[in-house]
Amino acid sequence: MVNELRELMREASGHPPQDRSDIRALVGSGRRRLRVRRATQVGASALAAGAIGLGSMWWLNPTPPDLTAAGVPRAEGPVIDLGDARPAVEGQHYRELTSYTNEDLNADNGQYFDGVTDDGLILFRDGPRSNQLYPRFALLDPATGEKEWLPRLDTEQSQMWAAELSRERLVLLSPDATGAGGGPESALAAHVFDRSTDSWSTLQWPGLPDTDGPWGARVGPDGRLYTKVPATRTQVPEGGWPMGPDGEADDSGASGESFDLWSVSLNDPSDVRDEGLRVGSFGFDGDRLVWTDSSNGAAGMVHVRDLDDGEETSFDPRLGDRCNLLGFDVAGGRIAMTQYCGTYEGGVRDDRIQVMTTEGEEVITVQDSGVDAGDLVAGGDFLTMTAYDRATGGSYVYDFDEGRLLRLSDGHSPWAVGQGPTPGDQFLWNEPSGTKVPMFGRSGATVHLGELIR
Repeated sequence: MVNELRELMREASGHPPQDRSDIRALVGSGRRRLRVRRATQVGASALAAGAIGLGSMWWLNPTPPDLTAAGVPRAEGPVIDLGDARPAVEGQHYRELTSYTNEDLNADNGQYFDGVTDDGLILFRDGPRSNQLYPRFALLDPATGEKEWLPRLDTEQSQMWAAELSRERLVLLSPDATGAGGGPESALAAHVFDRSTDSWSTLQWPGLPDTDGPWGARVGPDGRLYTKVPATRTQVPEGGWPMGPDGEADDSGASGESFDLWSVSLNDPSDVRDEGLRVGSFGFDGDRLVWTDSSNGAAGMVHVRDLDDGEETSFDPRLGDRCNLLGFDVAGGRIAMTQYCGTYEGGVRDDRIQVMTTEGEEVITVQDSGVDAGDLVAGGDFLTMTAYDRATGGSYVYDFDEGRLLRLSDGHSPWAVGQGPTPGDQFLWNEPSGTKVPMFGRSGATVHLGELIR
């Protein structure tokens, strides 16, 4: 097992596959976010951390975890677990528009779906590798498979996150212009592709302080890019975090951290604005700004501000006493909050995706061990999520109107091969493929682009 791990680390360190994880989380924020992002590989050091962190030995446990027997407290309001899911049926619940398979991502980099434009084209990325020093991008038509390759974007081997994929422009964010930065605080760069002129431009803002990174930035309804500048950080208690029953540090119940909200123009590098607002997590729902007091710990209150008239309301989301807010999404009058709330007997985790309305009413909480990444799609009418436990691992979608949880796949790949914005009723998910690797699952991954049937 050790030899296999060393081999995988050597392979990962040379030309690692695409990573969508929060790099700052992996290197600086402790277990609460390392665990929630554990499905993504980021090279030798992160691979080693992820392997060592699997203290619960989930691959040896073929039965679904029993939360009640493990002593996990039940969340407030309506609650379901992954055992309530039924199989999703293609042609009845969703249509598959296209898919793409990388057979062996252990050996080399691959190709990825980085989201879908408003006019239905996939942003296709061909990652750098030994015989290709830079990533290449194309717009892929899912109906025909034809690719329109874009001019080269000179970003070295920088990690990038799609912030906007519209008919007019593509906006990709990186920690800085060359990818040399990163870490707990970093400069921010935007790479903007003008689809009318078929040209790239890169923006940095001298007046913008170092930010929390590109992963939490959002394009607002005014077309400006909003980003977080670190204000307060969670302090590790003297002596470190207590040890959980799975042999890992348990930082559930952390105090959380906060940020100052800034915005910048995506056309003018001199246009930088301190919004004068302290936030934890934030997002936009049409012309409303929604945020929490803090994140990566206790969330505090949720606030909703109408950007047209300035009217603001606040409410207590009633997260559990030990719940750390890890993920946040808002759409269609609903808020999805991904949480880690502690580890219990037998290494059973209390993971939750809690959905509320923007008025503070409980909608549903998906509570299970290993459930993660709750994202609202189709205008907020559906919730997609992933799970990593051996018995329940896979991709899921919850239909709010029908009140049903559907299971799309029986496994979820550790490689982040398909993420990013999607228009209308479209959504991305993945599943493992390729050769089975001991301890680490399969060597490849298949990304799917689907469309929900209402």
